[in-house]
Amino acid sequence: MSQQLSGPTAPARRDFIKQATAMGAATLLTSAGSGGAWAAGSDAPEKKEVKIGFIPLTDCASVVMASVLGIDQKYGVKIIPTKEASWPGVRDKLVNGELDLAHVLYGLVYGVHMGTAGPKKDMAVLMNLNHNGQAITLSKKLADKGAVDGPSLARLMATDKREYTFAQTFPTGTHAMWLYYWLATYGVNPMKDAKVITVPPPQMVANMRVGNMDGYCVGEPWGHRAIIDGIGITGITTQDIWKDHPEKVLGTTADFVKKYPNTARAVTAAIIEAGKWIDASLSNKNKMAETIAEKSYVNTSVDAINQRILGRYQNGLGKTWDDPNYMKFFNDGTVNFPYLSDGMWFLTQHKRWGLIKDHPDYLGIAKQINQIDIYKDAAAAAKVSVPKDVMRTHKLLDGTVWDGKDPKKYADSFKIRA
Repeated sequence: MSQQLSGPTAPARRDFIKQATAMGAATLLTSAGSGGAWAAGSDAPEKKEVKIGFIPLTDCASVVMASVLGIDQKYGVKIIPTKEASWPGVRDKLVNGELDLAHVLYGLVYGVHMGTAGPKKDMAVLMNLNHNGQAITLSKKLADKGAVDGPSLARLMATDKREYTFAQTFPTGTHAMWLYYWLATYGVNPMKDAKVITVPPPQMVANMRVGNMDGYCVGEPWGHRAIIDGIGITGITTQDIWKDHPEKVLGTTADFVKKYPNTARAVTAAIIEAGKWIDASLSNKNKMAETIAEKSYVNTSVDAINQRILGRYQNGLGKTWDDPNYMKFFNDGTVNFPYLSDGMWFLTQHKRWGLIKDHPDYLGIAKQINQIDIYKDAAAAAKVSVPKDVMRTHKLLDGTVWDGKDPKKYADSFKIRA
C-alpha cells in the first residue's frame, strides 16, 4: 500500500530521494514505507568518512564491496574498511568510538547493550548483513573415532569420558549460540559436559592443527579451510540448524545513530546495494571472492571462499552436495531487514545459557536496538522493498518453532539449559 511522505521533515525526505536518484541511487519504493531519522533541513550525511571494522570472514563482503566498487560514494559517504583481530577488539573500538560502525556478530551487539559482553553501552543494529554460511567443524581425530555429526559425537562423548574442548568466537555471539544449540539438540550440555573456549576466527584452523580443540563453530572460509588443510570435517552447517538464520549485522552505538542519522542511513543504503550486487550473478560472486581473499581483507586462497558461497559443499569425508541455503547477502531484501524476532531469539538463548539472569523485555529491547525506521529509509533509497512484518517464523534443528510471540515461554521450554 502506498504511503505518503508527511510531517515536518517531509521536505527533507523528498530532498533525499531526489538526491539519491540524481546520484544514481534508486527512488522510493512504495513498499518501503516511510519513517526514520531525518535531519531537518539538510539530509546529507553529517559525517562524510566512516571507519567500519570487520573481521576476516567471508560475510564481511558487502561492507568491503560497498567501498571497493564505490557504491558508498553514490550515497555521499566514504567507507574505510578497517581489519580487526578479534571480536572483543571490535567491541572495544565500537564502544570507545575508534570505529564508527562494524561488521559484527548479532549476539555481540545485544550482549553489549545488556552489559553481558563487557562494558554496557546502548547499541544499534542498522541491518543484517548475511544469512547462513557458518559451520561446525570437528577434528579429523574425532572423525577417525566415528564422530562425524551430532548423534555420533554425543555417543562418543558418552563413552569416552575425557574432557572435550570446543571453540566459539565470542561468548554472546552467533557462533556460541549455534554451537550450544547443536550440542544440546543431541543431549550434550555445553555448560556441563564440555569445555568451551573463545578463539578469534582467523586463528581457529591453526589451533585445531595443534590439537587445542575437538571442534569449533565459525564463519567461512575457516570451515572449508580446515577441510582443504586436512585437519577437520564439517559436522553440520549452521543453515541446517536454522535455515536462513541471522548472522552478522551492521552494528554501531545508539549515540552514533542519534548524532549522525543521515550517515547511518547512507551507509546502510550503500551496503544493501553491495549485497544486492554480490547476489546478482555468478561473476559478481567470483569477483567478490577474488577481492576479499586478498591479504588486506580475509587473507586466504580464493578457492577457500568461492566454493561455499556458490553452494558447493564437501564435508571432508568424501561427501559433496549442492546446498541451496548457502551464504546470502541480499536475497530480494529478506536478508537485510533487521527483524525484531531475530534479535529477540538471541536474548532467549542468552537467558537459556545463564548469560542473563532474569527474563528481559524481549520485544522492548529489540525495538531499542534494531533501527527499523532507518532501515526502511535506506531501503527506499536503494530501491529495495521491505518485508511487511517485523517478525518471522522458523523451525529449528530440534523441531522447535520460533516466531517471537512468547519469548519467555520459548526460553524456558528447553530441557537442556544452564
